[in-house]
Amino acid sequence: MRNLVLNTDSYKMSHFAQYPQGAEYVSSYIESRGGVYPETVFFGLQAFLKAYLSRPISRADIDEAEAVCGAHGVPFNREGWEYILNEYQGYLPLEIEAAPEGTVLPTGNVMVQVINTDPKCAWLTSYIETALLRAVWYPTTVATVSRACRNIIARYMEETADNLEGLPFKLHDFGARGASAEEAAALGGAAHLVNFMGTDTLSGIMAARRYYSADMAGFSIPAAEHSTITSWGRDGEAAAYANMIQQFGGEGCPVAVVSDSYDFWNAIDNLWGGELREQVQQFGGTLVVRPDSGEPTEIVPEAIERLMTRFGYETNTRGYRVLPTCIRLIQGDGICARSIEAILEAMKKRGLSADNVTFGMGGELLQKINRDTQKFAMKASAIRIDGEWRDIYKDPATDPGKRSKRGRLALVEGPQGYRTVREDELGDRRNALVKVFRNGELLVDWDFDAVRERAANR
Repeated sequence: MRNLVLNTDSYKMSHFAQYPQGAEYVSSYIESRGGVYPETVFFGLQAFLKAYLSRPISRADIDEAEAVCGAHGVPFNREGWEYILNEYQGYLPLEIEAAPEGTVLPTGNVMVQVINTDPKCAWLTSYIETALLRAVWYPTTVATVSRACRNIIARYMEETADNLEGLPFKLHDFGARGASAEEAAALGGAAHLVNFMGTDTLSGIMAARRYYSADMAGFSIPAAEHSTITSWGRDGEAAAYANMIQQFGGEGCPVAVVSDSYDFWNAIDNLWGGELREQVQQFGGTLVVRPDSGEPTEIVPEAIERLMTRFGYETNTRGYRVLPTCIRLIQGDGICARSIEAILEAMKKRGLSADNVTFGMGGELLQKINRDTQKFAMKASAIRIDGEWRDIYKDPATDPGKRSKRGRLALVEGPQGYRTVREDELGDRRNALVKVFRNGELLVDWDFDAVRERAANR
């Protein structure tokens, strides 16, 4: 699946013959036109540049594409691809500029702009749309959803906790198995780590490592699943729990144990809070109890209060109750931005601090999003024909929301935040778009710490 010539839509194959005579350069841009969230966290372009555009196409790629297109019923621009192979050693003659990764942009702003660098390849700008737009919309949307969850959790911690020290680990990525492919898990998993530091998606760790020089971007802990608990049999439930403490306990060591394989309330009241209570209090780490069924807004506060009955609690400076450090709860079933807020609100009403709970998020984080979540689009905005630049745009009467921008674009930052202007009206203002790629060469290499810092500053 690594043939870049075929990494497009079928209908793109005929576009090389559709532009006006004399077309030399086509400039296109990517934006989020709106959507669920008013701001987006731009992330993921660099991974695509390194994995795909930094590798040249080959004659074998061209031969394969020609054969596939012939059988598929669409024309193939062999002359154009042969030209790229011969003149540019297979690297695409494109220039891409983008906002620095991690930038938080209001919707409706340019985040990426691309133009061909060779007048013989005006067709190439829009040809790359399919791959380039997909490379941007998915990780940017995941980072945006993750940030929205962070903002919700932070708000409740500010209201009900003494400090925000635990915030980076308050949302754990459980999404690897629910992602559509390993590459999606990698890109989405890395996108989540822009905002948090807890993950079970190893592919995301590796994406941050390979594409953003992150030695270790996220962390996890020993945790049980239903099979490791139920393998002890129902009569051995307490022994299974005790084994987790014996195997992984120690000073400062957190251990997560799913506890609803049979009867969650019995597990809290009589096993963790009864038979094993002294072990929990003395093992030196933190037991993280995990329910995995039921209505979260009811289960979570009830479970925390039952744990407080067995293990006690303190009242913090905000006036909210907090479990002792030896025990906490993680809710990983049915979690999304809406349910996080609902759970934390239910806890707040019962006088429970957000410090008591951590969340795990799976399909809602990495899979239950699409290009329309933030209404992403890539559109051509300018063309040069016979030496003259012209604006090009769409303005459908049936949907004004799809009106596109005109001209070569720039991104400026002012007192009111970021906004998009025409490049020819930039004046002495600084263009926030940075040239990141040209003719196969990566011009900027953002590291993960810098990406995180930008995302945290807004």
